[in-house]
Amino acid sequence: MESVLSRYENQITILSDYLEEFPETDEPVWILGRQHHLNTDKSKLLLDISARLWFTYRRKFSPIGGTGPSSDAGWGCMLRCGQMMLAQALICRHLGRDWQWEKHKKQPEEYHRILRCFLDRKDCCYSIHQMAQMGVGEGKSIGEWFGPNTVAQVLKKLALFDEWNSLAVYVSMDNTVVIEDIKKMCWSPPQSSSAAHSSAHVHRSALGRNKNTAGFCTGWKPLLLIIPLRLGINHINPVYIDAFKECFKMPQSLGALGGKPNNAYYFIGFLGNELIYLDPHTTQSFVDWEENGTVDDQSFHCQQAPHRMKIMNLDPSVALGFFCKEECDFDNWCSLVQKEILKQQSLRMFELVQKHPPHWPPFIPPAKPEVTTTGAELIESTDKLFELEEEFEILSV
Repeated sequence: MESVLSRYENQITILSDYLEEFPETDEPVWILGRQHHLNTDKSKLLLDISARLWFTYRRKFSPIGGTGPSSDAGWGCMLRCGQMMLAQALICRHLGRDWQWEKHKKQPEEYHRILRCFLDRKDCCYSIHQMAQMGVGEGKSIGEWFGPNTVAQVLKKLALFDEWNSLAVYVSMDNTVVIEDIKKMCWSPPQSSSAAHSSAHVHRSALGRNKNTAGFCTGWKPLLLIIPLRLGINHINPVYIDAFKECFKMPQSLGALGGKPNNAYYFIGFLGNELIYLDPHTTQSFVDWEENGTVDDQSFHCQQAPHRMKIMNLDPSVALGFFCKEECDFDNWCSLVQKEILKQQSLRMFELVQKHPPHWPPFIPPAKPEVTTTGAELIESTDKLFELEEEFEILSV
């Protein structure tokens, strides 16, 4: 018991030292829907931040596509940010928002299973390999820089093959979130047994280790909601700042993807008029899982003071993320948006409407293509399996 307490106290001391970079202020710090006060719970703030999965550039992984790059340094930062946002959704789904990570502490199997989804292997469902190759269907060459919307579209398509997590991923169009469409997607019936059987081979070979009968259960599918936005022309319009910050206060918040031209960051909160973010621009070596299925996770958690930047320095091209495990969470999110976001009479950040706009094409919930090919063939032929969706915005060059 004494050794456990000693280790915890040492961790608190180290984290408190890092927090010296934060200013002395009475203003609250908001991190993904949780409020912290620097004057009273500095250590809790850093523990909360260090619990988030941190994905960075990696090197020495197997070449993407067999002959492609073996490192994503210099081009994969937005993909890594997308991984971090999705990982936070999976943490909330399986472990809960208030789950905490501690160095050298044994973690539940679900935690290691989440981590395995993102390892830099072609057979991991959200690996840099799968994301880069799925990006080809979005008009992005392997090694080309992604914008926030491209990452959102890639995650939406890859999630179709992830039966363990069984997420419904909704990416808004034209700054508009349609309640009717989301409920239709999240309550859509499970995949037929014949369709499930026909695609079982591809799931095992390409995106394996996530097959689970839970993927075929009826009921509300947990929702990952991503809202790509353009909050200005060349610079963020100050009229959006308050609404943007309100999003980090919502209990459903997964933060935001964005940054500066060709430099992506994962924004997880704010203090005053500064955004707090995790930075993927650190190159680390490839980490694989152990024989027992666990992952050496020390390099997947940022154990130093998080970065901050003035909100007015943010590029206007961003993507907000939210996670709603149950329908009541989504209903609550809608109420918060009506109260805090849509109160702006002009220049609203985005719109929330009940019914599908009549001038839009009919909404059809995305479904996994029925194919019996190998994973590599599937990913390389995504242009045939999915319609190419026009990119909403990319960060300006």
